[in-house]
Amino acid sequence: METNNQNSRRDFLVKSALAGAGLAFGSSMFASAPSSNKQTNTNNTQKLNSDMKKRKLGKLEVTELGYGCMNIAWAYGGPTSKKDAIQLIQRAYKSGIRFFDTAEIYGPFYSEEIVGEALKSYRNEVVIATKFGFDIDPDSGVRGGLKSEPKHIKSVVERMLKRLQTDHIDLLYQHRVDPNVPIEDVAGAVSDLVKEGKVKHFGLSEAGEATIRRAHKEFEVTAVQNEYSFWTRDPENEVLATCEELGIGLVPWSPVGMGYLSGQFAQGFPFRDNDLRVTAKFPRFTDENMMRNRPIVNILQKMAHEKNATPIQISLAWLLAKKPFIVPIPGTINLNHLDENNASVNVQLTPADMKTLEDAFAKETIYGSRAPEMLKEAHDIGVNFGTSSKGTHGKTPLRKK
Repeated sequence: METNNQNSRRDFLVKSALAGAGLAFGSSMFASAPSSNKQTNTNNTQKLNSDMKKRKLGKLEVTELGYGCMNIAWAYGGPTSKKDAIQLIQRAYKSGIRFFDTAEIYGPFYSEEIVGEALKSYRNEVVIATKFGFDIDPDSGVRGGLKSEPKHIKSVVERMLKRLQTDHIDLLYQHRVDPNVPIEDVAGAVSDLVKEGKVKHFGLSEAGEATIRRAHKEFEVTAVQNEYSFWTRDPENEVLATCEELGIGLVPWSPVGMGYLSGQFAQGFPFRDNDLRVTAKFPRFTDENMMRNRPIVNILQKMAHEKNATPIQISLAWLLAKKPFIVPIPGTINLNHLDENNASVNVQLTPADMKTLEDAFAKETIYGSRAPEMLKEAHDIGVNFGTSSKGTHGKTPLRKK
């Protein structure tokens, strides 16, 4: 896993974090010695939690943290080797995680194949979630646009089952809302798959309030997977309340802000050439905005200092403390970072701690959109997406019960 490269990168990151923390509150959390009556930062970070608590996504029970399997295929560099990727997933399992998230587009197909291979011995003990929603050639892997016609959904699920080496998918998400297919048709197709026993639960990703309600009316939605983190609060506008009202779980993707909330990014950060934060030009990862958003990280670092934790652990603990139906799915290809993420369940934030974090956040401004415009176009605002005044979209009629 490019160990030497990661070590040199880590050296750069820690030095940057030290400088930033010093500016924030006078002394660095990394440099301060822990008091004798507290566990050291290292132990708190590395402790494996083999007895993770359970949470409910709708009626589906999962561990309070999941493992996001996108990064093993792509995103912040090239694909992780099969051997190392399997080791990561099995390490997550051994640390107590029983909820694994993948998608056909991750690779494409590579992530699903690795998840299937890594978890086949534990299949009855884990919850596997995957996603459809794109036109991907099954032979070449060439990706087209959004595609969620019922016939397509049913055909891709057959291929998913083979890659995952299983006879059922525990949670099947629509990866992005397709404006050309009524969400009722999508929900209906998944309900058919549930009746056939090939799928257990239905989910939506990057869906807005209106779409969630329409889908849930057609067929029970178990979980909504939207971007949500300490610096990305979009779900708090309507989606969070809708999920709570309808008994739907919320699964935050990118729960640590694509790594930014670690406090280890600074001007001149050595991104790899194929890192999507650079190639896709995510606005918050320009040199200017990484520096301008530093106060957000400082808030987390200050709380981390008080809790003898790390900023990443505080950001995950914050999500866990927000609502009991929130289950973050951080992903990493670094074993130490995996252990750090998992140990966030050992960090308890009191109502007073949460108020401190929220009050500090309210005073700050986030610079840069959460995604480039070309990607935001696929994010459902949930108002009139996929519908019209006559209750149909385009030439596709709404599914009839």
